[in-house]
Amino acid sequence: MKPITLKYKSQAVAKLYFIGALALFFGQIVFGLTLGLQYLFGDLMFPIIPFNIARMVHTNLLIVWLLMGFMGSAYFLVPEEAETELYSPLLAKILFWIFLAAGALTILGYLLVPYATLAEMTGNNLLATMGREFLEQPLPTKLGIVIVALAFLFNISMTVLKGRKTAITLVLLMGLWGLALMFLFSFVNPDNLVRDKMYWWFVVHLWVEGTWELILGALLAFVLIKTTGVDREVIDKWLYLIITMALVTGILGTGHHFFFIGLPGYWQWVGSIFSALEPIPFFMMTLFAFNMVQRRRREHPNQAALLWAVGCAVMGFLGAGLWGFIHTLSPVNYYTHGSQITAAHGHLAFYGAYVLVVIAMISYAMPLLRGREANSRRAQSVEMWSFWIMTIGMGVMVLALTGAGILQVWLQRMPSEGAMGFMATQDQLRFFYWLRMSGGVGFLIGLLTYLSSFFVGTGTAEEEMPAAALSQAV
Repeated sequence: MKPITLKYKSQAVAKLYFIGALALFFGQIVFGLTLGLQYLFGDLMFPIIPFNIARMVHTNLLIVWLLMGFMGSAYFLVPEEAETELYSPLLAKILFWIFLAAGALTILGYLLVPYATLAEMTGNNLLATMGREFLEQPLPTKLGIVIVALAFLFNISMTVLKGRKTAITLVLLMGLWGLALMFLFSFVNPDNLVRDKMYWWFVVHLWVEGTWELILGALLAFVLIKTTGVDREVIDKWLYLIITMALVTGILGTGHHFFFIGLPGYWQWVGSIFSALEPIPFFMMTLFAFNMVQRRRREHPNQAALLWAVGCAVMGFLGAGLWGFIHTLSPVNYYTHGSQITAAHGHLAFYGAYVLVVIAMISYAMPLLRGREANSRRAQSVEMWSFWIMTIGMGVMVLALTGAGILQVWLQRMPSEGAMGFMATQDQLRFFYWLRMSGGVGFLIGLLTYLSSFFVGTGTAEEEMPAAALSQAV
């Protein structure tokens, strides 16, 4: 395979972000397996790494590595879409090291210092922002995230302003700016518990079911344009339609978190109706991906990237759409809220919608960043195997958690008399927790397989796989 050079040299900064994201992804899965074992052996690693600390590390690593993946994707995508070099490659490199150092120090703080002591050390008495799920970061870390995000958005926005404007870059900028603005609610921590939960959901829900969906749509559209050769006008129409549905359903769908936190009863109707519509944009993404593959005007040599992109659309619909719908109506959510069904939905939604789209971008961009259009036949074969191993592993985990959640509701929440206590119920779920562990181990094997694909093959001509043969694997 002939060596190639990047059209825009500044795209090379994306490699730092992709490598950092994959390293943090591996750490997240290790702590996820630790949590799975702690469900089975409650005193495992206690008091060195108690359950609440392991969970904080697991969820915070998820957020940080996905944000790092989004940033790397933007640094690769925007120069190509804008047809101009990045405004400041140096700023992008500096921000990477600041972001990585802040994330690493925060994780070390969780692991090495009692959380209450960490709060005292980092000025939580000045502005109390710690202690809320997913937003456990100390005040200096939150301020650092804001500074990094604003500098990143300045860099990206200036690049777009000086170059060509496309639907993909405009949608991406809407998502990225929305992500940063919604995060500001993490600094608001009112004494009133109802308002506190409202503002907390403004961050969490309007990220994953609002602004992140815009980023997802933009990245997916970019990969499909590059790997299928379909006319940009066709993809742009699909993209605008999808993000319109995502915003309409996602914003009002926030109401499904307001059912039982003290807000007026009309939110049960608003939340139920618009949450029931939330699978529509994800179903549209699935149709979009398959439609673009059928219309493709070229057989791109990087068929592994196409597999990740199509897989993202399908698994995103299943996780964020179908598994979200099964417990989003208020009469059902009354029993299932906070159960293992919620965990099943969360795992599959994050994997399908966001993990897979970041990997799709990495799969497409990394060969180019390493000087070739696509990886060798053997490397792509390993990569495709990793997709199926990870997806099957996640499927086992999600089915196990779904079964555990159904039994949990049946034993603990539905009986009006004689309901089991929480811990007694957990004992009855051990079979499902062992099954989840097997899925988690399979997922880790899939991730290691994916990481190994970077070291397989050299991309020489004799190793190339005909695009038609690879497309059959998709």
